[in-house]
Amino acid sequence: MNVAFRNIAAPKAPERFFIGGKWVEPISVQQLKVVSPVTEELVISYPEAGRADIDRAVAAARDAFDNGPWPSMSPSERARYLRKVAEYLSERLEDIAQAWTLQVGAPIMLTKKLVGQNPTLFNYYADLIESFPFVDERKRDDGGRVRVAKEPVGVCAAISPWNAPMVLLSYKVSAALAAGCTVVAKPSPETPLEAYILAECIEKAGLPAGVFNLVPADREGGEYLVSHKSIDKVAFTGSTAAGKAIAKICADRLARVSLELGGKSAAILLDDADFKAALPSLMVYTMPITGQVCFSLTRILVPETRKQEFLDLYVGAVRNIRVGDPFDPDTQMGPLSMARQRARVESYIAAGRAEGAMVACGGGRPAGLERGYYVEPTVFTDVTPHMKIVQEEIFGPVVSVLTYSDEDDAIAKANNSPYGLSGAVYTTNPERGYAVARRMRTGSVTINGMIVDPKHPFGGYKQSGMGREGGPEGLENYLETKTIHYA
Repeated sequence: MNVAFRNIAAPKAPERFFIGGKWVEPISVQQLKVVSPVTEELVISYPEAGRADIDRAVAAARDAFDNGPWPSMSPSERARYLRKVAEYLSERLEDIAQAWTLQVGAPIMLTKKLVGQNPTLFNYYADLIESFPFVDERKRDDGGRVRVAKEPVGVCAAISPWNAPMVLLSYKVSAALAAGCTVVAKPSPETPLEAYILAECIEKAGLPAGVFNLVPADREGGEYLVSHKSIDKVAFTGSTAAGKAIAKICADRLARVSLELGGKSAAILLDDADFKAALPSLMVYTMPITGQVCFSLTRILVPETRKQEFLDLYVGAVRNIRVGDPFDPDTQMGPLSMARQRARVESYIAAGRAEGAMVACGGGRPAGLERGYYVEPTVFTDVTPHMKIVQEEIFGPVVSVLTYSDEDDAIAKANNSPYGLSGAVYTTNPERGYAVARRMRTGSVTINGMIVDPKHPFGGYKQSGMGREGGPEGLENYLETKTIHYA
């Protein structure tokens, strides 16, 4: 094992897997690597779970669900464990923030603000299940009694991506454990560190053996886990292409599945919008984490009559984004996370130029940052709705500005996408904004900003996924419904 950490406590046992309540030696001899997106140097090499390792983890989770105490505990008992996990996560927030920045290149000033969502999710679901109607008393028309029970779906595979590794894993694990399920977690191979921290917190909280298991693996291992006959439910966050492949595998045995996938979210600035008031949230959410966020507002729709007014304001601000070392607290944008991601983003910038869109700013590599996976924040104008850069998710700091003639045209262009994850409407009339939001075919819309709150549902329409994470709906993801009649 090779470890080169910066400002973070090394994981307790990165050379092992957490299975059945213990840190166990891997059977596989394969290794995975984490490479710094800033220096392009090796951060850590660690074992990759093979099929035999995954079999062990699934068997432990299966036994813990079928024969262990966790599913039959009272909600209050499970809630006590979840609050312990939240407590220990709260003690590790600095480590989680540093790990996020180290692996992904997200600015430290941002990761430190966001890591509190992890204990928040565990505390939220602890509170929710103490009042959640797991059994609902009803009556039939003939006067007979009916009880409708919500029961844990079973053994869950939680597969999380690399861009926001801890919070997207916490969404799944907190809700699944709250429901009474057991979990096999497979983090992205590029970002394992936070999953190790979560396993350490769960171990310290004393959850029963096998309730949570950790087996880092690459795509092949993830496919094997998803297709495992003992997995009852798959929760996945990642690309739409990967989500479709997982859905096909789950369909073969009708395994339950929830998918939080890609996005190409639109921000509509209505003709009465205050552009200066809109600018702060647009600066944060059009290119968050170097644009590597599924709900990024990568399509901005402005009235034709106010196009230049908006461009002068927005492009001027984008040109002033401080790009650099993500560990510098003054940095506003770090590198892309991987070499292949930079190549992908550069190919889309080239495609935009080839199709006739104009680069208003950016389009290259920042001066003085020859090392690391950096790309300039880029804004395209003279964009048409059918261009590749408008229709496909780029997952980088590339934003397209489109114009519209009237409100109906704005909504039509916003909805002209295979995705439907998030969106925003800017207006001085909130009720007008609400009316427009109701016409947008997308899972979340914010009026005059961008909000993602773990206590409320998040997910997408169309090819942005199935199911919701967060809120009571996130708990429902991990429950089956049983109807019991009294004759």
